Amino acid sequence: MRIATTVPQDDLRKVKGAAQAAEAGGYALITTNENKHDPFLPLAIAAVETERLELATAIAISFSRSPMAVANASWDLNEASRGRFILGLGTQVKAHNERRFSVPWTPPAPRMREYIQGLKAIWRCWRHGDKLAFEGEHYRFTLMPPYFVPESLGLRLPPVTLAAVGPAMLRVAGEVADGVRLHPFCTRKYVDEMVMPEVRTGMARSGRTRETFEITGGGFLATGANDEEVHRAREWVRGRVGFYGSTPAYFPVLAVHGLQDLGQKLNRMTREGAWDKLAGEVSDDVLDLFAATGRHDQIKGVIAERFAAFSDGVSARDVPGAGTPMPPELVADLAGLATPFKGFET
Repeated sequence: MRIATTVPQDDLRKVKGAAQAAEAGGYALITTNENKHDPFLPLAIAAVETERLELATAIAISFSRSPMAVANASWDLNEASRGRFILGLGTQVKAHNERRFSVPWTPPAPRMREYIQGLKAIWRCWRHGDKLAFEGEHYRFTLMPPYFVPESLGLRLPPVTLAAVGPAMLRVAGEVADGVRLHPFCTRKYVDEMVMPEVRTGMARSGRTRETFEITGGGFLATGANDEEVHRAREWVRGRVGFYGSTPAYFPVLAVHGLQDLGQKLNRMTREGAWDKLAGEVSDDVLDLFAATGRHDQIKGVIAERFAAFSDGVSARDVPGAGTPMPPELVADLAGLATPFKGFET
């Protein structure tokens, strides 16, 4: 199993030390997200200050950027890291696209399929000299003068992993991406009944095998060195479950447990501005659906039972900063858990 962690994004001067500490601590990769800060810039620093760690955006928001711009940034990060970069993409929801990024919204799954297909067409043009002739409903790439083709070290093309929750996007991930990043707002029942059947349907369309397709995430971790840290972690996760549960895009996860009324109530509370009260609506029973819980000396068995049957990697980023980081021996122990994924073929 591949264990990930994060680096600080609030100050780029902190990235070098954090990335090197993650590498020394035995983590397989570091990830960045796109909430308050750009996800690509910290990985540029980590690319030249580490030797082994893989580097992934988890995630970069797609539709606010042209695939050509993302192709360039990803190419440069992959070259600088000598082939250690993974591009993780996600769509964000309609309101954020239209009102935060001021970009048009269309049905996201067909558009994302084209987005990834266009990206890969650009990279094949740069890497193998294929003629750039991608024409779809949403994106069109047909011009690439030699002067604008970046230099190449002959590395593998960057894998593209896709954040997905609903059935249509899960099928797209299986069909055209190299992996799927499951949202932490996810339960084992939802994975078994919704995620895996849809991912397999997408994979069958393109003839890919599970050994070359990475599935990561699928729930929160609530762990720490002692019971007090575990309690703090659980309360942090409780707040995240309340926040995500208030978003209609995530209601299907609640629905498989008959919790539609909870989602509607949480959504009403956000419209009333009661953001600080969302966590109070999440019972311990609901929290346990979403969180793998245990001290560091207990968590391996919990992770194995909860994740190993379907997930190739989990992230320690879900542990609040106030907790003690996973010790290197635990990271190494978790890395020994067997999963289906063997490596990307791009």
